[in-house]
Amino acid sequence: MNETTLVGAALLGLIEGLTEFIPVSSTAHLLLAGHFLGFSSPGNSFEVLVQLGAILAILSVYFARLWTLVTDLPSSARARRFVAAILLAFAPAAVIGGLAHGFIKTVLFESMTLICVVLIIGGFVLLVIDRMPLRPKHTNVMDYPLSLAFKIGLIQCLAMVPGTSRSGATIAGALLLGADKRSAAEFSFFLAMPTMVGAFTLDLYKNYDKLAANDIAAIVVGFIMAFIAGVIVVRSLLDFVSRHGFAPFAWWRIAVGTLGLIGLWAF
Repeated sequence: MNETTLVGAALLGLIEGLTEFIPVSSTAHLLLAGHFLGFSSPGNSFEVLVQLGAILAILSVYFARLWTLVTDLPSSARARRFVAAILLAFAPAAVIGGLAHGFIKTVLFESMTLICVVLIIGGFVLLVIDRMPLRPKHTNVMDYPLSLAFKIGLIQCLAMVPGTSRSGATIAGALLLGADKRSAAEFSFFLAMPTMVGAFTLDLYKNYDKLAANDIAAIVVGFIMAFIAGVIVVRSLLDFVSRHGFAPFAWWRIAVGTLGLIGLWAF
């Protein structure tokens, strides 16, 4: 493992932590950055396995709430309904992701042009939604109806196309279905936990025999950076969204997608 590879892994880990929980598509950023940096991993495993850092980041920030939720399960119907809502929202991605894993990794993850185009399109969609005069009916994630959770879960499946953004799809879907901006972002946080753990576990199972010691070292470095950056983002995102909405992320998507296309055409 050379120093350049470790620096690349650290940079990609930082990108993962900064982008995983905002609607800009962490996968798109990782794949584009890896492409232009010349960084590669067996079966694009690094891009999925480094998510462990972001997973632990959100678990650490939400540990107190998660612990309260677990201890309330035996006595609180509200807590049980919320857990059921998260699992119901996770189910579509678990089924479709498992069935389409090979196609996603070997076809969709390999098209940098597709990723850039989807980034741009998603940016304009997010701008439109952010400016729509929506009237929220749901403002507390603990009280989301099961039907709403399932619909958000179906919309999350769009994020299997790299560039769409898991958080972007779930947040935009929640907004269109009657959630306010803050609770939509928070529900995306909670839904990220089983979704990212599932993706991590599946990819590790599919590719563990392809990983060498050098790959593991890069993943560890990326994990540490993703954890640190992820904690910072999770702690600050809800307040940022409450004040500024999603337009800054939309413009960022459009800028990254456009620069990516220029880079692909130029080099």
